[in-house]
Amino acid sequence: MNVQRSICAVAALALGLPLAIAANDDLQSRQTDDNQWVLPSKNYSATRFSSLDQITADNVTNLTQVWSFSTGALRGHEGQPLVVDSTMYVHSAYPNHVYAIDLAEEGWPIKWRYTPVQDDRAVPVACCDLVHRGVNYVEGRILMTTLDGHVLALDAETGEELWKVRNADPLRGETMTMAGLVVKDRYIVGVSGGEFGIRGWVAAYAVETGEQLWKAYSMGPDEDVLLAPDFNEANPHYGRFGAGTETWPGDRWQNGGGATWGWYAYDPELDLVYYSTGNPGTWNPTPREGDNKWSMTIFARDPDTGEAKWAYQMTPWDAWDYDGINEHVLLDLTIDGREVKALVHFDRNGFAYVLDRTDGTLLSAEKFVEATNWAERIDLESGRPVEVPEKRTRQGVNTLDICPAAMGAKNQQPVSYSPRTGLIYAGTNNLCMNYEGFEVRYIAGAPYVGANVRIFAGPGGYQGEFMAWDPEAAEKVWGITEPFPVWTGTLVTAGDVAFYGTMDRWFKAVDARSGDILWQSRLPSGSIGNPMTFTAPDGKQYVAIYSGIGGWFGLPVAADLSREDPLGALGAVGAAYDSGLDRVTSVGGTLHVFALED
Repeated sequence: MNVQRSICAVAALALGLPLAIAANDDLQSRQTDDNQWVLPSKNYSATRFSSLDQITADNVTNLTQVWSFSTGALRGHEGQPLVVDSTMYVHSAYPNHVYAIDLAEEGWPIKWRYTPVQDDRAVPVACCDLVHRGVNYVEGRILMTTLDGHVLALDAETGEELWKVRNADPLRGETMTMAGLVVKDRYIVGVSGGEFGIRGWVAAYAVETGEQLWKAYSMGPDEDVLLAPDFNEANPHYGRFGAGTETWPGDRWQNGGGATWGWYAYDPELDLVYYSTGNPGTWNPTPREGDNKWSMTIFARDPDTGEAKWAYQMTPWDAWDYDGINEHVLLDLTIDGREVKALVHFDRNGFAYVLDRTDGTLLSAEKFVEATNWAERIDLESGRPVEVPEKRTRQGVNTLDICPAAMGAKNQQPVSYSPRTGLIYAGTNNLCMNYEGFEVRYIAGAPYVGANVRIFAGPGGYQGEFMAWDPEAAEKVWGITEPFPVWTGTLVTAGDVAFYGTMDRWFKAVDARSGDILWQSRLPSGSIGNPMTFTAPDGKQYVAIYSGIGGWFGLPVAADLSREDPLGALGAVGAAYDSGLDRVTSVGGTLHVFALED
C-alpha cells in the first residue's frame, strides 16, 4: 500500500531536505490516501471521513467481525488505531501498551509491542479514568504521550524507543491522555489536570530529538500565553493583551486550570493549529469572579513559534465545568451566501459554534441539544452567552436542574463530516445536573474541585442521541435516541454509511442520509472509542472500533467503584448506577475489525 509515496518521502530525506518539509509532505500526502488512517482524526481538518466505498448502505447488512485483538488493559478505551502502509498501530488504556500489527501476513500477527515504564503515582491523580486517545505517525516514527507525563518517539518498524522527555509532573496533578498532533517537524501536545489546580499549556517537541521548541500557557502574563502582536486584531472585544491575568482575582490564574487534553486540528494553508482549553480551577465559581481568560477558549496558534493569532472564549466565568476541549472540524462552508473558511466546534456547553478560522469571528452558535438551559442564546455581536441567571451556580447553594450536566451535551467524543451529505454526525449526551459549589484550598497534587454534582437523565428520560447536523443551516436534521450517552466518536464514509458505538455494547451502522439504522453488532464491552476504516493489502475495506467501558460516565463500572455515594467520581457514580450501566456491560479492552462477508 502507498509504496510510491513512501519511496518519495525517503527520497526527500536522502536529498537532504529539512525534516520539517519532508514530514509535512509525508503526512499531507498520506492523509489523502484513504486506504490508510495516518492521523488520529483521519486528516488535519478532523473530518473523520473516508472515501472508501466498498461498504455501502445497500450491503452493510453483510458486515461481520473478522478479527479481534485483546489490548491487555481493562480500563476505558478511547481513541482509534492507525494504519500506515501495511501496519496497524494499536494502543491501550493505562499502562499505554502499543502494538504494531502486520496486515500483510496471514492472521495479522504482532510485529512488536511496547509498554512504557511509568510512575504509577499518576494513577490516583488521573481524572475520569485511565484513558489514552491514540498515537501519531510521521516519517518512520510513532509519537505518543503517557499518563505519567512523558512524550516519546518509537521506531515504527522495530518499536525501539528513540527518545523520551518529561512534559508533565503527576506530583502536581499533571497527567497526559491526549493524542496530540504532528505538524511539520514538531509534535504538539497538551496536558490534563484541570481538577488539580494546574495551569494548562500546550508545547511543541522536535520529532527528531524530543527537544522542547516552545510552550504556551492557557492563562497568565502575555509572554507566557505567547500572544502575537496582532492577537485578536479582528475582534478586540473578545479580549486582547493583559486579559490572561486581569480577568482573574489576584493571582488565581496561577492555578487556573485550562487543561488542553482534547483534539487538535491544523490548516496548512493558513499555517494555524487549533485547539481548546478546559475549565478554570476551581469548579466553584464564587472565589474567581471574572471572565477567567483564557480558560474555555478556542486558540489558533502558529505551529512554528507557538504565538496565538486569535482566541475566542465560549464560556466566560464558567460555573458548570463546561470543559471546552472538544474537537474542531475545519470546513469550507457557505454562510449567509458567503464562502467561509470555517471552524465548527460542538462544545460541552450545548452550543455548536461556527467561526471564521482565519480570524476567529463568530458566525453562528445554536443549541444542538434542545434541553440546554443555562443560557438562552449566544449573542453573535459580543460573542458572549446570554445567561439564565437562576442556572448560574455559586458557593453554598445547590442549583437545580441545569442542562447540560458537567459531562456536557457532548463530551470529547469527536464528530465526523461527510462532504457528500454536507452533514456532521455527532454522538451527544442528554444529561442534566444539580450543582453546589464549596470552598477548597489549593494543595499541589490534591483535588481542587470545590463542587458537588448530581447527574441524571435530561427531558425524555434517554441519556444520549446520535444526530446529523447541518453546519451551514445550524440545525439538527435527524437523531437516534439511546438509553446511555453516546460516548464514541463517529465515522462516515463515501458509501453513505455512518458508524458509532454505544455504552450498552452495540456497534451500529446508519444510513448517512436518512438516519435509518442498517446494521448492528454486539460487542463484549461498552464502547467509548472512535471507529475508523482502512484497506488491507488483500484489497478489502475494514472498519474497526475498540470496546472497553470507561471514561467519565463509565468509570464506576471500569474501576468497580462503590455505589454508596452518588456524588462520587464527580457525579459519575450516581449517573452510571442509577441508569443501570453495570447491568448491561462489563470491563474490556479489545479491538474489533469488521468486513463484508465473502
